[in-house]
Amino acid sequence: MTTPPHPFSADLGPERSRRDRASLQSRRRPWDVLVVGGGVTGVGVALDAASRGLTVALVEAEDLAFGTSRWSSKLVHGGLRYLASGNIRIAWESAVERHNLMTTIAPHLVSPVAQVVPSYSAGHGTAGPGMRGRVDAAIGSALVGTGFAVGDLLRRGARTPADVLAHPARISASEVIAACPAVETEGLRGGWRSYDGQLVDDARLVVAIARTAAAHGAAICTRMRATEVTGQGATVIDGTTGDHLDIRARTVINATGVWAGTVDDSITVRPSRGTHLVFDAATLGYPTGALTVPIPGARNRFVFALPEQLGRVYAGLTDVDAPGPVPAVPQASDDEIDSIIATLNTALARPVSRDDVIGTFAGLRPLLQADGETADLSREHSVTVGDDGLVTVVGGKLTTYRTMAADAVDAAVARARLDAHPCVTDSIPLVGAHGTRNRRLPASLIARFGGESDRVVQGATISAPLGPIAPGIDVTRAEVEFAITAEGAVDADDILHRRTRIGLVAADADRARPAVTHLLDQVLAAHIG
Repeated sequence: MTTPPHPFSADLGPERSRRDRASLQSRRRPWDVLVVGGGVTGVGVALDAASRGLTVALVEAEDLAFGTSRWSSKLVHGGLRYLASGNIRIAWESAVERHNLMTTIAPHLVSPVAQVVPSYSAGHGTAGPGMRGRVDAAIGSALVGTGFAVGDLLRRGARTPADVLAHPARISASEVIAACPAVETEGLRGGWRSYDGQLVDDARLVVAIARTAAAHGAAICTRMRATEVTGQGATVIDGTTGDHLDIRARTVINATGVWAGTVDDSITVRPSRGTHLVFDAATLGYPTGALTVPIPGARNRFVFALPEQLGRVYAGLTDVDAPGPVPAVPQASDDEIDSIIATLNTALARPVSRDDVIGTFAGLRPLLQADGETADLSREHSVTVGDDGLVTVVGGKLTTYRTMAADAVDAAVARARLDAHPCVTDSIPLVGAHGTRNRRLPASLIARFGGESDRVVQGATISAPLGPIAPGIDVTRAEVEFAITAEGAVDADDILHRRTRIGLVAADADRARPAVTHLLDQVLAAHIG
């Protein structure tokens, strides 16, 4: 285990925020690295650079995980889809990074999830023989088995133990139904089951990386919008005061994702939108596995119905070209919603409809455009260095954020000739990765905080810390206080939409907002007033 070289706290509460912002204003020497962007890549860069012994400041215009990093499928993929596309390099990289996340970096946030592909006899099923014939023809039982077997070779090559991710296997019809109770049973012959990694939440991963970077000395400053960015610094506008600060740095890394082209006009990002639907888990029979349904006409694309926290199931995802201005919060289109529902219904006993959808979310993938065409959809990442030394990292995917960050820091170190240690982030556990799990605490709290679970509750100063923030929502009052005192949340939206995922269902957010706002005022008054 690599420990922080300096006695910094990992907490991003009001006191740390004031110190970090003050350091931006008062620092006379240039920072070694200025990072622009607080998504998974940006915080990954901050941790990588700080753990190499460099002085690091990160500025984010909004909140941590405000953009694409909170709109993923919450999966840590092993790269099987990329192998099917012939991209062996990224498939291997994905398997290795999945191993790192599940065994060292964030084992408390990533758990194995069963991917279940049902297999039907042609000529059976409520939709008639044509549909079932197309399903079997599109993937074929032998093709699925071969794909899963190759994926297992990647797992073995990455040295991920079978007790972390079990071997794929043929399963019976009863096992398919047990994992995915809403599945169509007529003509069901059984299926295939394989395992992949599933994050309890993508935004929580971003916050954990940012806090670990802070523990290594990085200054993490949200609500700080960078303008006039060059390879030697930026002008930063403080969103809380309106003040303008000139930040000097020996090197600057642009990690703004889909907004990268607005910072570095030498590149063009062509976003692709991925949409998910949110269902109450009861609608799909409280599944324990991810129902995996092939998209008609596609050989390596599926709709997944994934069991998630807060009693929800997320179904997705789409891959739609999304040109034009980048919205702060992307919206699902009607066509995407209908497409996901239609595909999902090919494998359900009772079709779902729009009336069953209780929320939607959509994210934009930052695909790099070159020579007029979108970069390969396998999510290859790119690191470029401009004439003035500005380093831009774009593309990639959540699973491989660490290698993206390492490549960006390598480029920055070489360009600015920084005296830095080698990359060690594959051996750095994130905050919460280790420590005692108090099994008397709610399982949902342990899943979100791991080894910090006891601290979340024992450090609470509010009344009824284990009480739910609202009836029927398994987020405790202590978690809301911790979001403010340790995780950098400064308003109710930070808590509802990024420290928790209550906000994915608007009705839940409406029910929880009064209590969240009251606790926010109470806790901030104690720490600031």
